[in-house]
Amino acid sequence: MKTMYSLTLATIVSTLLITSSPLRAASTDSRIESAAAKSYTFKTYLKDDSIKTSSKDGVVTLTGTVAEDSHKSLAENTVASLPGVKSVDNQLKVSGEQPAEHSDAWINVKVKSALLFHRNVSASGTTVYVNEGVVTLQGVASSQAAKELTTEYAQDIDNVKSVKNEMTVAQTPAAGKMPVEPSIGDKIDDASITAQVKAALLSHRSTGAVRTTVSTTDGVVTVGGIAKNDAERSLVTKLASDINGVVSVVNNMTITVPVAAQ
Repeated sequence: MKTMYSLTLATIVSTLLITSSPLRAASTDSRIESAAAKSYTFKTYLKDDSIKTSSKDGVVTLTGTVAEDSHKSLAENTVASLPGVKSVDNQLKVSGEQPAEHSDAWINVKVKSALLFHRNVSASGTTVYVNEGVVTLQGVASSQAAKELTTEYAQDIDNVKSVKNEMTVAQTPAAGKMPVEPSIGDKIDDASITAQVKAALLSHRSTGAVRTTVSTTDGVVTVGGIAKNDAERSLVTKLASDINGVVSVVNNMTITVPVAAQ
């Protein structure tokens, strides 16, 4: 009798485990799909794109259309950084005709994208013109430092020959009025921060080819990989620190050891 009871109990437990496993998987998939839709990047940068996120046992498939090629990787990197995601099948299509690579129109898009994720410059407050690789910036910068940083970021885009910064500097806020503080880490989800950092590093000429890994926990970004020298490593930290939502950066990158001459 005792043996039969044990067998019955084991059967019940086994049945419960088998039944609950698909339920847990379905719950995780639903949570992934919801988190993607609610993420900062999807609600801010990808809000005008038509993206469908479908998760099956942690394998996410992205379908639909986006306005720019960079949006494909931004969506993929955001979703890939969500808890529970095992892999991402990116089937997104770019709608409309895209500018030829390295053309003035292409440079224009790249400059605007580079400014987009950095909090100490204003992408919306900067107008970009490009003529034969020469970039002209107009608009209003919040400070002289912000103006100079805008020039620096624009200059670091592939095929930019030079930058003419004609931006004006905003007057000092009136007494008693404080400038708006930039977004802080707890207002932006970690997956979106990771995706923004990856996009920013890729958009800059000086870091586009740098082999990096990026992860974020509570707004703290950890960067790993290999840098050619200490200057490159420091630049990665500088660019990552200026991304929307980043609280701090931990740079664990190693420096490539030059091969001794034979």
